[in-house]
Amino acid sequence: MDVEALEAELVAEIGNARDLDALERLRVATLGKKGRITELTKSLGQLPAEERRDAGQRYNQLKVRVTEALQGQKACLEAEALDARLRAERIDVTLPVRPLPDGRIHPVSQVSEEIVAIFGDMGFGVAEGPDVEDDFRNFTALNMPPDHPSRQMQDTFYLDHEIDGRPPVLRTHTSPVQIRTMQSGPPPHRIIAPGRTYRPDSDMTHTPMFHQVEGLVIDRRSHMGHLKGCLTEFVRAFFERDDVPVRFRPSFFPFTEPSAEMDIGCRRGGGELVVGEGDDWLEILGCGMVHPNVLRAVELDPEIWQGFAFGLGIDRVAMLKYGIPDLRTFFEADLRWLRHYGFVPLDVPTTHGGLSR
Repeated sequence: MDVEALEAELVAEIGNARDLDALERLRVATLGKKGRITELTKSLGQLPAEERRDAGQRYNQLKVRVTEALQGQKACLEAEALDARLRAERIDVTLPVRPLPDGRIHPVSQVSEEIVAIFGDMGFGVAEGPDVEDDFRNFTALNMPPDHPSRQMQDTFYLDHEIDGRPPVLRTHTSPVQIRTMQSGPPPHRIIAPGRTYRPDSDMTHTPMFHQVEGLVIDRRSHMGHLKGCLTEFVRAFFERDDVPVRFRPSFFPFTEPSAEMDIGCRRGGGELVVGEGDDWLEILGCGMVHPNVLRAVELDPEIWQGFAFGLGIDRVAMLKYGIPDLRTFFEADLRWLRHYGFVPLDVPTTHGGLSR
């Protein structure tokens, strides 16, 4: 066997391969189980002992050089294929915008923007914080004692390591952002804190990960009347009805005193719920005046500073406003669902132009 002639022949064939499929066929025909070089290697046992070693060395060198040729040609073909793909997929950003009928904004994102737009017009800024929080900001600074039920394992996701001797948690509410805001600088503060929160729960109206928005106002003069007026204007703007009746019921939250639940008037019947009509009531959010112990935890004097806080579930109000029956479908990534309940990307909610479609 003329090894040099065979090498020249194989290298030439490899160099003439025009695509990756043809190159792969050549590799199999050359180095596969029944390839030409493989068959040569198998034939070594038929040679005389004195020729076997020299032939084996030449066959191994042939295999190495052919392998290098295959790899080199493969790299060239892959680079050419990538260049061709980049040329074919090039986008001219100077072209006019074309409609994208399949693109949709998720209801959670849309409703979050609606809420931000409403409170933005009231002078609230947007604050954010990490999803993993320490025990102090998630519980202690919010006036939750060590034996509070929300600290139990069945209500909270605890992580394995520790911070200051306590395991951190996936935040159970966005209230820690309020603590971070008050720690970041002196009052006054007027913020809302939208974001993901986590609790071990799952059914039609609960999921282990969900979205909340909480609000905080800290100054020297805010009182319960300001809180009620702010939230009344919010629900009427959000549901886009001037006649939404509201009521506030006494309640209890560790971080506010006095505390209240806010209800909105509604009508139930025929398998539907209509906000703003009828003689029924629906609880929509919790609120209250910031507890003095919370102010002391962030080194603010409750004799000087006061304010109010509130919180509501973004997913829940999205279900109410847009008639979505099951919370779990929010997180199933079903394109059919998103096309039905989603929003056009350029449909940006504003209070002057309209919040919803």
